[in-house]
Amino acid sequence: MAITLSRKTAQKIVDTIKDVCGQDINYINTNGIIFASTNPSRIGDFHEIGKKVTESAETIEITSDDSFYGTQKGINIPFSYNKEIIAAIGISGEPNEVRQFAILAQKITSLILREQEIDSLNYGRKNQLNYIIRSLVNNTEINHDYLNEFLGEYKLQFDTVCRTVVIKLDSRYNISNLSLIESHIYKLFDQISAGLYTFIFPNEYVLILPENEYRKWSYVFHSFAKTSENILYIGIGNQTSLLKQYDSYSAAKLAIHSLTAGKNIAVFDDLDLEILLGCVNEQAKKEYLSKILTGLEKEDIDLLKVYFSTDMSLKDTSEKLFLHKNTLQYKLNRIEKLTGYNPRVFSGAVRLFLAILL
Repeated sequence: MAITLSRKTAQKIVDTIKDVCGQDINYINTNGIIFASTNPSRIGDFHEIGKKVTESAETIEITSDDSFYGTQKGINIPFSYNKEIIAAIGISGEPNEVRQFAILAQKITSLILREQEIDSLNYGRKNQLNYIIRSLVNNTEINHDYLNEFLGEYKLQFDTVCRTVVIKLDSRYNISNLSLIESHIYKLFDQISAGLYTFIFPNEYVLILPENEYRKWSYVFHSFAKTSENILYIGIGNQTSLLKQYDSYSAAKLAIHSLTAGKNIAVFDDLDLEILLGCVNEQAKKEYLSKILTGLEKEDIDLLKVYFSTDMSLKDTSEKLFLHKNTLQYKLNRIEKLTGYNPRVFSGAVRLFLAILL
């Protein structure tokens, strides 16, 4: 079957050949139509000799203009690809002068068509990979024979233990810099090289990675997160079989949802209370925070963070904040008056602690 050639690619061929020989070039299809030309006025014209060349598979030289319909003097050479004549390349000019460019024109055309063929294969492969990953993480039906054949190329099996890693761009990220951060993400994935990855609209980059490779490369995700603060969030799902990556994908998204201020990476395995908090919808979260923390200033919230980090130790909190113990007690009493919850009593502390996490 003949290769399907776009007009853009055909025009690239004639422009490239002209850059080398300096003559006008025509790309003539098997119907004798000038499909692309360095002389735009000739595109779409019928080229009688070009058609004869594609039919005979022989080079034809023309020594004068208009000897044949739609033809100028020059040399017209057949071009075959994958053992099939697909076009004639016409080089305008005195045959004795342009004959030397005939072989070069064929080689240039071959290189460009090969480049297009590779791009087409890569594009098809990319779409196939995208389909496979989406099917796995969304738990949609997929032919097992087809999937097995595809996974074999990656040395993966249905029961291979994997994790799904989700990198999610912050919605506030400057879209003009998207190509830059995207190239960094793909460079990260290519560095690992052992997984399957794709982009899921509108802002997720998804990687399915075998567990043994994750253990080897886990530090890379943490390093990448540090260099990309305020740009993206990384969630790493739990380990499960390849066919159950929809579980790991959900866990990775939950890990992202559980992130608190100042953090941009979370591993599902490290979560406990955050698993529950990550399931709280935004409206419920907003209402809870409004109920518990209303009236508190940033200084009060920062104090509570230190207080809870010391397991509610007055002594340790005082030392960390350089406060006298009596001053700290005064501030905690003030928080109780503002919120109605005593941070030194278990029930009140739990409610305030959850609000701080949220």
